[in-house]
Amino acid sequence: MFERPASGERAVLVQLDLNQGALDERLSELRLLAVSAGASVEAVIGGRRAKPDPALFAGRGKVDEIAEALRVHDADLVIFNHALSPAQQRNLERSLECRVIDRTALILDIFAQRARSHEGKLQVELAQLDHLSTRLVRGWTHLERQKGGIGLRGPGETQLETDRRLLGMRVRTLKERLARIEKQRRVRRRGRLGRGVLSVSLVGYTNAGKSTLFNALTKAGAYAADQLFATLDTTSRRLYVGEGGNVVLSDTVGFIRDLPHSLVAAFHSTLEETASADLLLHVVDAASEDREAQVDAVNRVLVEIGAGDVPQIMVMNKIDLTQAEAAANRDEYGKIDRVFLSARTGEGLGLLRDALAEAARAAAAAPEDPAGSSPNLTDIDPIQT
Repeated sequence: MFERPASGERAVLVQLDLNQGALDERLSELRLLAVSAGASVEAVIGGRRAKPDPALFAGRGKVDEIAEALRVHDADLVIFNHALSPAQQRNLERSLECRVIDRTALILDIFAQRARSHEGKLQVELAQLDHLSTRLVRGWTHLERQKGGIGLRGPGETQLETDRRLLGMRVRTLKERLARIEKQRRVRRRGRLGRGVLSVSLVGYTNAGKSTLFNALTKAGAYAADQLFATLDTTSRRLYVGEGGNVVLSDTVGFIRDLPHSLVAAFHSTLEETASADLLLHVVDAASEDREAQVDAVNRVLVEIGAGDVPQIMVMNKIDLTQAEAAANRDEYGKIDRVFLSARTGEGLGLLRDALAEAARAAAAAPEDPAGSSPNLTDIDPIQT
């Protein structure tokens, strides 16, 4: 197998036009992902195809172009901004004689670097093992069967079968540990709901400014940085909103387009905090030219995790970069559905607090759910985008 250098790797990026649209935004995002993972971008290879090549994804001519870029820039890694099949990845590595990873592996690598809590590390490892399970053959192509001999004769199991069996055992162990943590999380959540406290979750595209907004509101000191996936672990704080009393505000992992399904599955217990919230503050980078596509990507993930029907207030962040004025817009029913603010400068934060207080008062006035679940917020409409 190819060894990963201790220092940053020199990468060649590959972004093909497969008629998926927003190529410039996708390429810009790939650059940010690569840099976030610790790679230096040496070259970018583009091209247009009607559909991926079954064997090499990019086709023989394009692979030769990638090989030339690797030689010219003395690069040691190729990153495809696409999902590669195990066979395509294996064929590309044989042809290019270097490590090749796809978008899923890149995002998983960043998550592995960012995870801090015990739960976060377990979730990332589970997602990595799920991705690795179909690619194990890469590491054992030089072994047909385990070598026998005195004291070494085994049941005739191939090395690949042995490795898959051990991987399966590790996956089961991780799932059991995460199930215990999820049970503890549910107990804590029920305690909050029993006290009738409004549960609010911050959601949004990665690097939209959720953690900066969370810190500005709660003074929690959560880690915030101008990088993708700075936050992986959910942090919750009680927030006093005046006449609305207290709410529980949670900062969650950011979403991204084409988020790997293995990550969504592994982070089920963390994302369940979002699905069980009474209200979502959907934080949007108002300065991004791709903000509408980012909003759509977030809403698609919310539907996937069962949070598509949770009421939203859209928070248009970073107005200090757009020259926009702080404001709170109301819909045709007179309810606040959009707040313009800057989490960095603090402009407009009072308007968001007012919106949270209004939501908390509405929840307190709503009839209690006979099942004893969270307050009914039907008078706060989900954002339609």
